[in-house]
Amino acid sequence: MDLALLGVPAWRTSLSPTNAHATPAAIREALRRYSPALMPDRSGVVAEARAPRDLGELRIADAGDIHEPDGPDGEARTIAATAAALDRAATLVALGGDNSVTVATALGAWGDDLGRAGLVTIDAHYDLRDGVSNGSPVRRLVEAGLDPRRIVQVGIADFANSAAYAQRAADLGITVIHRDELHGRRPAEVMAEALEIAGAGGGPVHLDVDVDACDRSVAPACPASVPGGLAAWELRALARAAGADSRVRSADLVEIDATMDAADGRTVRLAALCVLEFAAGLASR
Repeated sequence: MDLALLGVPAWRTSLSPTNAHATPAAIREALRRYSPALMPDRSGVVAEARAPRDLGELRIADAGDIHEPDGPDGEARTIAATAAALDRAATLVALGGDNSVTVATALGAWGDDLGRAGLVTIDAHYDLRDGVSNGSPVRRLVEAGLDPRRIVQVGIADFANSAAYAQRAADLGITVIHRDELHGRRPAEVMAEALEIAGAGGGPVHLDVDVDACDRSVAPACPASVPGGLAAWELRALARAAGADSRVRSADLVEIDATMDAADGRTVRLAALCVLEFAAGLASR
């Protein structure tokens, strides 16, 4: 199996009101809208992209949803289900759910390789808060044993974090790529830098995609998205670049409340396209 999809509908520890538990089903439904075909790319960035390809050639399995993934028991179920899915599949994408799901999905994917693992987040926020919430997964992973020098945070934004968390990230040795830096660089180049750092230990890398890094015009269903965030094409390009790298074993898509989306479902549709972009990258490995 090439790719497993796992729904992790966590929501109970979110700092803001959310119905993120409705989102995995909504993403699956949105995936039905799209063709699996990749069109010829005249830019020739990847030689294989010059000819049409079909993602239908990938072996993809739906591993279902975790029942009640919140709390210690729910996280234990998520860790076990993630590990079991990756026993059968080369890669996994977890459909959240709020950002708390990153802890259990990453730990389940890394297993005994935690000491060599790495993390790349696409997020407007550091997620280094104390306690257990959707604002604390990065801190919790560090406390679980992840080397913070192999954490790269892409898309950190002004007016979205306190100075104390910026200092905490600096003290830990986390690499931060500010949102504004992204606007002047190719997404594939940014992801390549991030993966060199996160993958320096030789272990598996987990990609955390918090869709609230995007501009509110394309992600209105993310409670914390703001005007001036990443464009949809930037997020899609980052997801494809990560999927193309063999160091990336797992990913999650989080922080969407499908019940609060625009009438056209644009946020959920963007998440579905990120699944496809990750799969497109995987197909190019």
